[in-house]
Order: sequence, then C-alpha cells, then structure tokens
Amino acid sequence: MNSSPIASPGPLDGVTVLDLTRVLSGPYCTMMLADMGARVVKIEHPQRGDDTRAWGPPFVNGESGYFLSVNRNKESVTIDFKTAEGRRLLDALIDRADVLVENFRPGTLARQGLGYADVSATHPGLIYTSVSGFGQTGPRREEPGYDAVVQAEGGLMSITGDADGPGYRLGVAIADITAGMFAAYGTSVALFARRESGQGQHIDVALLDSVAALLTYQAGIHFATGEAPKRMGNRHPTIAPYETFTAADGEFVLAVGNDALWKKFGAVAGLESIVADPRFATNRARVTAYDELRPLLDDVFRTRPRQAWIDDLVAAGVPCGAVRDVGQVLGDPQLAAREMVAELDHAVAGAIRVLGVPAKLSATPGQVKTPPPTLGQHTDAVLEELLEIDAVERDRLRAAGAI
Repeated sequence: MNSSPIASPGPLDGVTVLDLTRVLSGPYCTMMLADMGARVVKIEHPQRGDDTRAWGPPFVNGESGYFLSVNRNKESVTIDFKTAEGRRLLDALIDRADVLVENFRPGTLARQGLGYADVSATHPGLIYTSVSGFGQTGPRREEPGYDAVVQAEGGLMSITGDADGPGYRLGVAIADITAGMFAAYGTSVALFARRESGQGQHIDVALLDSVAALLTYQAGIHFATGEAPKRMGNRHPTIAPYETFTAADGEFVLAVGNDALWKKFGAVAGLESIVADPRFATNRARVTAYDELRPLLDDVFRTRPRQAWIDDLVAAGVPCGAVRDVGQVLGDPQLAAREMVAELDHAVAGAIRVLGVPAKLSATPGQVKTPPPTLGQHTDAVLEELLEIDAVERDRLRAAGAI
C-alpha cells in the first residue's frame, strides 16, 4: 500500500488547470491531469459543491465515498460565478490558467460569456476542454447525457447480457470514465502542441463518441456484414473458447486467443483428441462449431476445483483467472506491489484509501499526493496566492455570497 508519498515533479508540473466540472467524466479527466503533476483548482458552488458530495451511501464521517474516489490531488475553491464579484474572481483565475475543463451542457457557459469563443478571444493560449453527452456540434448537442443513457444509446447495452435476456448497464460508469480519459488525452496532446505553436485550442469530447470508439471489433463486425452484433453473454463473437466456465466450486475465465494456446490447453485438460478434431482444430472452426464445443468443455471443467484448473493452465502459459469480487481484487498483493491502492489522511474522513495511478512513467511518475478536498478547503489560500486577495476582502466576498 502506498502511504504518504514524497512529492516529485510530474510530467505536467507547472501546468495550472481550472476545473469547472462535477460528477464523474470531468472530474476523472482532471484527476488524471492532477496525478501527473498539474495543479488542479476545482471551482465549486459555495453551498452545494460538486453534485457527488451528496451521493451515497456510503459516507465516511459525512464525506461521500463516490466523491472521494475521483477528486484526489485537487484544491477546492468555492465561487458562485453567477454573481458579479464571483465572475470577476473566475475571470482572474482564468488569466492564470493553462487549461480550463468544463462539462456543462453545450451552450450553458456561452450564455454566460464563458464559452470557448469568448474566452479564447482574450486568452489565445488557453486549452479549453469540454465534455458533454453528445458533443458541441450535431443535432443532439443540447440533449442531456448521463452515463446510463449513453450506454444505452451508444450500443453497449445491446451487446451486454445474456443472449435471451435484457441489456445490462456495465457495473461501472464506463461512458463517463472513457470520456474523461479521452478528455485528459486530448488536453495533454493540446498542451504538447502548444509548445510549438503557442496557441491553445478547444477539445470537444462527447460521451456518445467515446462509447462508439469502444465498439472497435463489434463495429468492425457490423461494417463487414451489415448486421448488428447481438448479446452473447460472456462469449466472444470471434474467439473460442474465450469466456466464463464453471469449475467444481466456482467460475473462472478461460481465454484461448490462438491455436497455439488451444494445443496447450488441450494438453492440460487431457483433451488432445478434441484439439485434433477438424471441427475444433482452428479458431475459425471452433467459433463455427461453438454449440458442439461448449458442452464438451463444460463436462471437463466440472471435474476439478477452480484453483486447480487455474494453477495448471497458468503454469502452461494459458491465460485464465478467477471471477473475483471487488474486495478480493483490491486486496491482491499484485496491486499492492504496483502501488494501485494508496492511503491518505483526509481532513474529515480520516484515513482513507483510493486507487493509484495505472500509467507507470519511469522518469516522471504520476503520484497520489493529497486527499480529496473538503468543500472550499483551499479558497483562502488560492485567492491569497494567485489573486493577492487579503483576509479582509475574502471575508467581505464570503458575506456577499461570492465565495
């Protein structure tokens, strides 16, 4: 477990990000930037804060577990920028930012004079990243787009679930998270481009586009055949065997991705005759004869405990693994060795755990440095440091409802 890391410069050290996002897609983007060293100043409404501060249970001493999961390494500054004085403060912070990230519905900030066209006119070097349900252009641009809606509209639910059952939403908000990843990717690339051009630009990321990009080989199937792929449970449409099986005492996944692995699997399972059978000798043949192959494998797998199968298959170099719950995953010594669980001391929640940084850079690694902020925790410090606003003026702004 990674605890109390020593801060060192990351690849985005020196970059200041003004974070106008809330919920998940935007905060995930800014968390990724913060993990890599960017200074992220999260702007929140003085009374409400980020929507997810109220999402739960669970709560840890009143702090939302959901909010804690995606807001580490950030500073919280409360500003109501719908007030005149709050707007003045926000404009001053934009003056000092390299990046602005927002996930309002398209047109919302433009109506307040804060759209990309408005801001870039006076800040041509600013990277302005927008995340929305359907994007800044197109006939659906103004529609709201929460994750579950886009999983449905984006086709994921049509290919997730049992063949004869209803579509299922994935167990995590994959549309939001993927959009956040693409937004962080686009922002980082734009920062790189700015090193040469000196110019900022607008990064426009849609949840729908992000989910469409995930369709990959499923889209390829449709492009090749004109047919829409169907739900197949845990089965793979173009590889066999590549799915969940039931051993004597539990489920596991077997992933035979090529014919060489098929032969190795057959040797472990004692199925050399089946491996050599022309009906199953090649992956193409196995996919075609799936309905004949699956019962043969089911009968064999039920004869031994799950871990016995996994041990022997892994030793032979055949990819497989147990179906584990979240607690088992987060307790895995492999994740501990990879510093994928970090412990932090939160001002209210106390000792908390958060996930680590999955991209391991050898020279300028990302880090989990500071806990998620309480609402407005850094308002005074940031306004004093960046805008030179003293305590007397901050008290006046607070009384006026601007901060």
